[in-house]
Parts: sequence; C-alpha cells; structure tokens
Amino acid sequence: MSNDRARISRRKFLQSSALGAAAAASGTLAAPQVLRAQGAPVKLGVLHPVSGALSYSGQQGRLGATIAIDEINAAGGIKALGGAKIDPVLGDAQSTPEGGNAEVEKMNAAGVAAIVGGYASSICLAASQTAARYDLPYLVDVGVADNIMTRGLKNTFRFGPGFGVIAKTAIDNLVTINDQAGKPAKTVMIVNEDSLFGSGLAKLLNAQLPDRGFQILETIPHPTPTRDFNNVVLKIKAQNPDLIIPANYYNEYVLLARTLQQQRVRPKGIYSILGGAASSYKFVKEFPEAAQYIMDCNHWFDPRNPKALALKKKVEDQGQFYTYEVFMNYSCVLLLADALERAASADRAKIISALDTSTFAGHVMPYGPTKFVNGQNEGAAPVNTQVLGNDIQVIFPATFASAKPVFPMPPA
Repeated sequence: MSNDRARISRRKFLQSSALGAAAAASGTLAAPQVLRAQGAPVKLGVLHPVSGALSYSGQQGRLGATIAIDEINAAGGIKALGGAKIDPVLGDAQSTPEGGNAEVEKMNAAGVAAIVGGYASSICLAASQTAARYDLPYLVDVGVADNIMTRGLKNTFRFGPGFGVIAKTAIDNLVTINDQAGKPAKTVMIVNEDSLFGSGLAKLLNAQLPDRGFQILETIPHPTPTRDFNNVVLKIKAQNPDLIIPANYYNEYVLLARTLQQQRVRPKGIYSILGGAASSYKFVKEFPEAAQYIMDCNHWFDPRNPKALALKKKVEDQGQFYTYEVFMNYSCVLLLADALERAASADRAKIISALDTSTFAGHVMPYGPTKFVNGQNEGAAPVNTQVLGNDIQVIFPATFASAKPVFPMPPA
C-alpha cells in the first residue's frame, strides 16, 4: 500500500470512529433500547452447606433461593436498577463454620451486594461476623440461635424467628395440648445434637419446662453426624418418659425416630421443637410409620397463600420435597429483591438501610409484614404441625390450623 493510500485509509477510519462516537453520544445508534437501559447484574451470595453432614438441608436451601432468583429475573429483574438481573454466586459452607467463613471471603472478593443463607446456627454466627468486616449485608435464612442477633451487627438480619420466640411458642402450645388432653404427660427426655442449635435449645428447655409442670428425666446430647441411636433409645426405654423432645438435624432425627419404632418405644408423644425431620414431607413419605403422630413447632409456609401453594407445586413437579429450607430461602431472596428495589442501588450501605426499614409482606410464610428490630424480624412466628395420615397438618395457631392435635398417641 502506498503512503498516500495509507494516509487516506487512516483518515477515513478516524472520521468513521468520530462519527460513531458522536452517534453513540447522541443516542442515534440502532442498538436496541433495552440493551442500553438494562443495568449491570447484581451479584448475590447464596451460601449453604451443600456437602458434609448438613448437605440435604443445604441443597434444599439453595433450591429455594435459586427458584426465587429465576422468577425475579424472568419477571424483568430489579426494575429500579434498569431491569438488572440477579447473578447468584453459589457457595458451599461444607457444613462447618470455617467453610462458611471461607465462602464469605470469596464472595466479598467477587463483589457480591449481599449474602443469603447459612442454614445452621453455627455457620450463620461465623459467616455473618466475617461479612460484618466488609459491611456486607447478610440475611439469615434459618439459623435460630439468639446470639446471632444479639451482637449488634448492623449488617445482619434474620427473616425467621429465633430460639426465644420459638421455645416460648412451643412450650405454650405443649402446655395447651397437654391440658386439653387431661395432663397425661408429666415427664420428659430431651435428645439434642451438641452444636449451637441443639445445645442452646436444650438449655432453654431445661430452664423453662420445670416451671410449666414437666419433670426432665435426662438430657442426652449427641454429635452430628451420629449413625447409631440404639444406646440412646435403650436409655429412653429404661426411663420411660411421657414425652420425648428431639432437637437435631434431618439425618439424626430420622434415625432416632426409626430406632424408637424398631425398639417398640412408644411414649405418649414425640414433641419436637425445630425438629430436623418432623415437618418434612420427605420423612413422611419414606418412613410413614415412624413419622406418624409426631408433633413439631417449626418454620412453615402459609397454607392459605396461593403463592405458597404454587411454589409447593413447582418444587414437587421437579421431583423435590417442599421443606422449610426451600420456602425460607425463597422468601429471603424475595425480601432482598424488595430491598434492592427500594434502595434503587446495589450499594451495600443502601441495601442495609433498605432492609432495616422493610415492611415486605410478599413472602409465603404465616407472618405479618416484615419489621426488623436490631436485625430481627418481629413479624416472624413458628407454627405447630403434626403428622396425620400421610400428610402434615397445622394444629396451632387456630388461624392457620387444618386439623386438631391427636394426643396422646394412640396405642400401636
């Protein structure tokens, strides 16, 4: 190419580039408007123990969160951010607090706007503390230990109720059930996993049950995982309590209930507080005889809410079980999306402020409008369920009840 032709070609290129820049500045390019209007994706940390001893619950939590994200994105994303999509950054806490901390560090480095999840109290306690170092909003899905919320961390919010509220509700309802049946239950044995969740609940029960007329014969802690409950059940059989109160995660709960059945131990009632399997359709389907008549005070969905029933169908159509981990995480993501809309920003401080003033009521839980006080949702409350037939029925409160409690358990 000659020098003259090279100069002409370069001049044409510069002229066309200048025209292109001017056209872009004036908005006259033919690119679709929607592409220019849509905001950058908002990265959301989705943290659960999807491997290790708590993997089933963690996978269920991730399922609920990702369903909500998919629905939000399909409906047009975050409108206040130009239709920005939520981009999930998935993390595996590996069923340990240390694993949760490591994932928070990765998520912070990835630039997430907030984190949802954690599941176990011990993971939530550690992960939210790590997130606080980066002023990173952390929305607890399930973890119930009260000290998650009593540390004064401005970044940490819990959508569901904590130990104190759940234990008081559970004990009040237990007293009512027992009184209505003529007070057949007087003695109790507690079987609890020995981490923050189970040991904390056992401590509360030991402090409160005696004042409500129940004698605690023994409290038996166990590690997670535990693969044999024969010795525990032999102890229960020897002391013959009226009530057994389990406080453990899914796998251990199922194994305990099956061992009780196999050894023909049939107390007047099995009354769970946050029972890992007691309010689980999976447990009811796979081990219906072991599950029958078990009562539980736990997280639950609003059976009157069409949105809750539509989500149940969607989950079951995928061949999955509609567990509390699913609808708790689903609701948490919707709550966070609402905060993003009101903040009109992915800035962490603005999201924290929006969460702090939330009145979100578009969830699927039997709650009132969201109201955070020191990070705790004061509108959250548990319900009591009981396995009756091949279904799980709500027995308290009356406004949500679909059946009356069966207590004491009929003879086998």
